[in-house]
Amino acid sequence: MGSTMLALVTAFGLVFVVELPDKTMIATLILTTRYRGLPVFAGVSAAFAIQCVLAAAFGGVLTLLPDGVVATVVAVLFGLGAVLLLREGFAGGTDEEDDDAASGPAAVPFLRAALTSFGVLFAAEWGDASQFATAALSARFGAPVWVGLGSWLALTAVAGIAVLVGAKIRGRIRPRLVQRVAGFVFAGFALFAAGSVIV
Repeated sequence: MGSTMLALVTAFGLVFVVELPDKTMIATLILTTRYRGLPVFAGVSAAFAIQCVLAAAFGGVLTLLPDGVVATVVAVLFGLGAVLLLREGFAGGTDEEDDDAASGPAAVPFLRAALTSFGVLFAAEWGDASQFATAALSARFGAPVWVGLGSWLALTAVAGIAVLVGAKIRGRIRPRLVQRVAGFVFAGFALFAAGSVIV
């Protein structure tokens, strides 16, 4: 029970930090300025659930391979995540998304807003750093259900913050700094996994 809880908490903590400044949070902020919060939250939560199941299942399959192969794949996955985060964190310019809060949320049916939100976030999460983290942690802990659950809870927590706080949160945090820190954390995990292959 202790290792499964550790897998859940680790996945939650890592994915939460990675996603807090990520494009998925910004996309959720933008969607919330156009639609009511509840359908946006429902749509993005469903998208995250499918993405987490797929990523955790991929990581679960990795546990059937020899330890050296698993450690190599984990190192590559964390390395890819680090590259994605550091590339975005050190990219020039300002945040690409502007607030559209002036017009307020549109009066559209719940299902349409939820499906739109689902589609936007489902597409945005493919190849995302959190997906690499979920797969890598799933392989590392050998507990895909708990890692997937932890990742999904982290993603929905970030979506909840975006929906509740809206555009105001972007003025209180420095997304690029958090991305850089998360990128270096991923790089450290990649080096640690690579070191276990060599030793």
